[in-house]
Amino acid sequence: QVQLVESGGGLVQAGGSLRLSCAASRSIYSFNFMGWYRQGLGEQRELVAQIITGGTTNYADSVKGRFAISRNNARNTVTLQMNSLKPEDTAVYYCNVAGARLSLGAPSRDYWGQGTQVTVSS
Repeated sequence: QVQLVESGGGLVQAGGSLRLSCAASRSIYSFNFMGWYRQGLGEQRELVAQIITGGTTNYADSVKGRFAISRNNARNTVTLQMNSLKPEDTAVYYCNVAGARLSLGAPSRDYWGQGTQVTVSS
């Protein structure tokens, strides 16, 4: 089992920046996607950024050009750099690892963090 712990959330003014970090409790041998989702109050959870094993990234249209996802293999972390934040970015942000295998040949499954609150004031 692996635990994902998000950190870096908080309150920031519109136009500011914030960096979220997702730390895995152990190394992940392989995965299909790592990414960040967010869920605003009363809203559906939506994908904001993904990174594929090979390094390809995908972003929601609403965050393109403002957010950047990256992975540090050595530190077992995934980060989300958020710039030019808008009040609409206010949400709980969740780290996700899809199709994760903890060792060669092991079954795969999805892992989710507990979420970190991001609040952007207008």
